[in-house]
Amino acid sequence: MIPVCTPDEMAAVDATATEPLDVLIGRAGAAVARAVLDELGGGYGRRVAVLAGKGSNGADGRVAADLLARRGVRATVVDAATASGHLPATAAHAVDLVVDAGYGTGLGRPFDAPVVEAPVLAVDLPSGLDGLTGEARGRPLAAFRTVTFAALKPGLLFGDGPALAGLVDVVDLGLDVSGAMAHLLTDADIAGLVPPRPVDAHKWQRACWVIAGSLGMEGAAGLAATAALRAGAGYVRLSVPGDGSPGIPDEPGVPEEVVRVPVAADLGLDGPEGSDRDRFASMVVGPGLGTAPEVAAAVRRLVASSGPPLVVDGDGLTALTVLTGGPVSPEGRPLILTPHDGEFTRLAGGPPGPDRMDTARALASDTGAVVLLKGPTTVVAAPDGRVLLAASGDARLATAGSGDVLAGIIGAFLARGAAPLEAAAAAAHVHGRLVTAPRVDSPPLVGSSTGVVAGDLAARLVSVLTDLSIDAVDTPGGED
Repeated sequence: MIPVCTPDEMAAVDATATEPLDVLIGRAGAAVARAVLDELGGGYGRRVAVLAGKGSNGADGRVAADLLARRGVRATVVDAATASGHLPATAAHAVDLVVDAGYGTGLGRPFDAPVVEAPVLAVDLPSGLDGLTGEARGRPLAAFRTVTFAALKPGLLFGDGPALAGLVDVVDLGLDVSGAMAHLLTDADIAGLVPPRPVDAHKWQRACWVIAGSLGMEGAAGLAATAALRAGAGYVRLSVPGDGSPGIPDEPGVPEEVVRVPVAADLGLDGPEGSDRDRFASMVVGPGLGTAPEVAAAVRRLVASSGPPLVVDGDGLTALTVLTGGPVSPEGRPLILTPHDGEFTRLAGGPPGPDRMDTARALASDTGAVVLLKGPTTVVAAPDGRVLLAASGDARLATAGSGDVLAGIIGAFLARGAAPLEAAAAAAHVHGRLVTAPRVDSPPLVGSSTGVVAGDLAARLVSVLTDLSIDAVDTPGGED
């Protein structure tokens, strides 16, 4: 996991550094110089302009310029405070690369960068980018690569940050960031968060009950149940509230191994369908459930009751909007809430603020639930303030039914024994990899940026999990 620290947290880390500032600046400047040489493919005869401010970022850039000059680079330092409208100035020699070492997280005003016609490498973060929120303040330069230090800054992950920062390298300067409460997940982390299948596994050890769907919204239920089964739940029961008729029509997209048990509008809480509820290792409620008053009331009763860990998604979240102002489960059952921005607004009484980590933390603290706030960088926050971030997906996930697939994956990871925070965050990372996994091409996605449907995602789950070293080899043994 990669630590993520806010500007205030990094200031505290810097204040407790055990080595002199000039030593840290030397290490930072050397890292920047190495990145420049790597991009240029060498140094002799190349031209680099370093846009340098008066603070630590500027100092890092000046050290880098000195080191580059020793390698034969014609490095010119330009004062960020007095730089002309173009870099380099008119009639000056063209440059091969610009190092943006103007201003870091301490900049309190907008910054209008000069116009450049060369690739830009940013130091710590692009000048003018808010290190907390990712808001572009003024006219920052768009970098193709950013060298940041000790930890990621939230602004590199949110808002305008990803587009302005490009590829981000985190360089260890010897600072102690072990106290970071937020981390970004990488592919290498996921297998450690999702428990492997036990040698003596049987289906009820990893059983997941999905309660979802309504008339005309059966597909949402099918997507969630299919994802739960393919993500490793040993047994998946699918129930669609209604009049007792079969809940999901037989369709090619829903595996026949999914067991269909219809329930009444009370979600089976009081009927024979719910008599074995405690046998399940997890539950998912809400995708495509509808907003009928009796169903919404049953969702609230389910959430408030004791039972296995529960994922509340989609219309299930709408049912909880009347419960704001305190813990949503008086029984203390483990809960995961999975809102997008609109659902968050209804749950919290207002939209997410610019600091999305703080926003998710606040709702998690208020409700006592793990909150998964969806977005280009998904924030998963626990009531105790811990945060895990997933930034593995892209815009192709913004398609109908994508969230239903995510809910099913979370349900499966809970059923496998993952703790709520880890289950939700690992599922969010896997969900992103369903469209971006570099070594997975079966089944192929339709088109490079359009045409992806939620059914494509569920079909790729097994391949992606294997690629991430989850269940890569079937464990011998086990019972039906």
